[in-house]
Amino acid sequence: MKFSYLAILLLFWGSTTFAQAKGDRGYHVNVGDTAPDIVLHLTDGTTTSLQQLRGKVVVLQFTASWCSVCRKEMPHLENEIWQNFKNGNFILIGVDYDEPLAKVKAFRKEMKVTYPFALDPGAKIFTKFANKGAGVTRNVVINPEGKIVFLTRLYDTTEFHAMKKKIASLLSGGK
Repeated sequence: MKFSYLAILLLFWGSTTFAQAKGDRGYHVNVGDTAPDIVLHLTDGTTTSLQQLRGKVVVLQFTASWCSVCRKEMPHLENEIWQNFKNGNFILIGVDYDEPLAKVKAFRKEMKVTYPFALDPGAKIFTKFANKGAGVTRNVVINPEGKIVFLTRLYDTTEFHAMKKKIASLLSGGK
């Protein structure tokens, strides 16, 4: 009898990832939800929106200069995600939590990342996805149809590799 419970637990554990549990880790959006249509004011002075990015795989990386875990994750996002997938069908945007333009530009330069960054004054974008006090270092993966397909929190290598696999699948026509 114990073996069957263990087998069920292992089967369940193997079929899910940490980030995909509903109501998890301060998010108030879930996998399967349509992403809120937000306007992103990029540090280069341009703007875009999730509506304008339909047809692309989008990753929103919520970050801040004061976040040590963000700093740990960012080189991996740059080298393993951005450099591998940047093309006409993919965009990764760092969304900086409530910091001024000069600080965000300095942070991006210090971290040596080349993916675009957007400002988030008052954390208005962040709070469309997560509770205001929930903390940064989170990624939201959105499919070409505008649906949220993956959520991360903190930097966990297993979860990060699952996210990378999900992005690759989406870019090759998978769901």
